[in-house]
Amino acid sequence: MEKSRGVAGLGGRVQVGQARAEEVGMTAKATEPAARLRGPRKLAWQPVLEAADVLRWGALRSGRLFRTVGSMPSGFTEKLSAPAALRAAEFALARVPAYRAFVASHGWRDRPWSSAAARVRSLPETDKASYINAYKTPERCVDGVIPDEGVEVDESSGSSGTPYSWVRSADELHEVHLTLSQLARHLLGRRVITVNGFSMGAWATGTNVSKALAHNGVIKSTGPDPEKILSALDLLGPRSTYVITGYPPFLRELLEYGDARGFDWTHYRMFGVVGGEGMSELLRARLEERFTAVYSAYGASDLDIGVAGEFPLSVAVRKHAVENPAFAEALFGPGGRRRVPMLFQYNPQDYYVESNETGELVITVNRLCMLSPRVRYNIHDEGGAISFKRVMEVCKEFDFDAAGAAREPAKGRNFRLPFLYVCGRSDSTLSYMGANIYPEDVEQALFRDFPKADAIGAFAMELVELPDAQVRPCVHVEVAGGEESGAVDAGALSRCVRERLVANSGDFKTAVAEDPRTGDVVVRLHRPGEGPFAENSRRIKRRYVIKS
Repeated sequence: MEKSRGVAGLGGRVQVGQARAEEVGMTAKATEPAARLRGPRKLAWQPVLEAADVLRWGALRSGRLFRTVGSMPSGFTEKLSAPAALRAAEFALARVPAYRAFVASHGWRDRPWSSAAARVRSLPETDKASYINAYKTPERCVDGVIPDEGVEVDESSGSSGTPYSWVRSADELHEVHLTLSQLARHLLGRRVITVNGFSMGAWATGTNVSKALAHNGVIKSTGPDPEKILSALDLLGPRSTYVITGYPPFLRELLEYGDARGFDWTHYRMFGVVGGEGMSELLRARLEERFTAVYSAYGASDLDIGVAGEFPLSVAVRKHAVENPAFAEALFGPGGRRRVPMLFQYNPQDYYVESNETGELVITVNRLCMLSPRVRYNIHDEGGAISFKRVMEVCKEFDFDAAGAAREPAKGRNFRLPFLYVCGRSDSTLSYMGANIYPEDVEQALFRDFPKADAIGAFAMELVELPDAQVRPCVHVEVAGGEESGAVDAGALSRCVRERLVANSGDFKTAVAEDPRTGDVVVRLHRPGEGPFAENSRRIKRRYVIKS
């Protein structure tokens, strides 16, 4: 007879055989009742959570209530986030076979008299390697079953190397679509014409943006095709406000394509909504030469589609951080002085955000409608959360009127929500001579420091071995055709990159001081669509780091 070991559940006990963890409840529906919070905290939080659920339900269906809830003082909802996450974990333990087995395999024991935040933090982290790859898709679903109806299968872009498929229920998609629709209406206006430049097909972002913003007016889904977008603008004319969505570099390409065609942008009032990767303030400034404003959103196919978004307030704070290193350091720590992260706001009722000991975001989706729940999921993005109160305190310390700076074109469209900052994927760097080289640093060198930045397209980084067996960082640069191409000099670009890395990275600066030759940066120029950029036309997201 197999020896069985127990794992203390949230108010119950999960029994898992040592050699049979994958077999427990994996194909049959769970029959045990949902675990319950024990102790006085259950009495304090359960009715409040249920009331908050009702309020949230109403806010997603009423624009006025949506604005009212978003403008409420943030302290209470931030305190509510940990109990909501604990409830989501409790639900997953009771109803999701894979999660029950996963937690059991870690020997986890609950401490019911601890705070909700401490109990959530005591649960093991999940990620692609430890959880997604370890269990089959049905096992990660509620009751171990993919329902026969009302399920949508999304596909991620495969930017990490392998495309994945993700299942979502009709209920959770409906909530996501309502949320995105209300946010867009709040930020961009009640009736807009959306031109969706995200990739379509099975990709989660493109399809869900189309479905969500179909509630907000006219929608034309073109995918990332500049000619089709210009045709849509010509067809529909400058009669309304436009929202053009896409990845940040694509919107820049769209403007350049239109300028080359002689397209008259001045007749159109346009907002940009971007996602999928970070956006520098330099790129935002370029886009806002034509767009009224450009807002970015944060999410991931394997976590949730719309975890956080930019508001005029967060944009104003980030712009000030870029211009004031001391302010950036006060907000984000020493690293913020050299490299200002993306800054979003999020709903703490929907998401519980933590940072682990390595500075990576760990996020729990608090909603109970998830077909495949995510509890303490680590997408391996570096970042963290800052309370609304703390950000306002830092602004006051530096005499920065964030609300005033965000007033135009916001006109009261800011929410009192906590902030989430994202520095980028923790593995999207080159490790060289003890220093991490970030794509954001190279982007600054190419597009801010280099005087002929208009002639540069995409870029990518890798480590290369030279004929003398020395290893050096290499930056591949796509050079636009035409007269401007002759203005790009590889040597000048190399010097710009070296100087920027020395300025931004203390480790790189130390390595160069010890041996100046280590600062040699190889720059290789390519025609559009050649070399490492040959696949860009077929790739959903750009790849900035070439791994050997």
